[in-house]
Amino acid sequence: MPVLNEEKLILETLQALAAQLRPDFTLVVVDNGSTDASQAIVAEFAALNPGMDIRLISEPEKGTGAAADTGMRFGALNGARWLARTDADCLPAPDWTLRIMDAFDDGLEMIAGQLNPRLDEGLSRGQRWLMLGAVEVASFFGRIRPGNKGEGYLGPYQMLPGCNMAITADLYLRSGGFPRTSIEELHEDRALSNRVRKLTRAYALRRNVVVFGSSRRVKAWGLPNTLAWYADHRYRPEHVDIR
Repeated sequence: MPVLNEEKLILETLQALAAQLRPDFTLVVVDNGSTDASQAIVAEFAALNPGMDIRLISEPEKGTGAAADTGMRFGALNGARWLARTDADCLPAPDWTLRIMDAFDDGLEMIAGQLNPRLDEGLSRGQRWLMLGAVEVASFFGRIRPGNKGEGYLGPYQMLPGCNMAITADLYLRSGGFPRTSIEELHEDRALSNRVRKLTRAYALRRNVVVFGSSRRVKAWGLPNTLAWYADHRYRPEHVDIR
């Protein structure tokens, strides 16, 4: 779980992970240069929940790609067979880790989960449905996008939410993992999906692997601009780290 100045939301994320029906996992929190109370909140939560295996490490190189890669490699190089990622503004469903392991048991090597809007950010039902529809449209256009086509791909493009995905440690290392980029440079989740597609067909969307993500970018930028941001940064705001 990469973290940058998430003191407003990270405690709820930690609580959601503590409530997992399958709790046999190590949580690696990668602080990416926070200047707020994020690290202190994680440390206090770990002290109050000694039954959870929580590791707090740092990555000074700014970027969601760099921070996510540091965390994934920490797991892979310390004996983990399976890796999963969420973000510090998200709420994994209680059966998130359980459903991920079911998918691995079915033979998948990489899993894309279902990303739903959080229910506690003041969105109406209609707005949430509109956001869900936008995700489906983005997934469709990802499959026909020229940048996701070419020689060497073994299967179709799969949109991979960075805050709701899982991959075997072996495949992560073989693929090269997330590119160590900043969010302004490259969407690291799309890059990883395309790297994996050249190595295996054992990847898929599992809609029962659910994470509720923050809609703060949509609220700050509007839905059209947010979609343009994720479509190769066609919208480039002055500030991308919305908190």
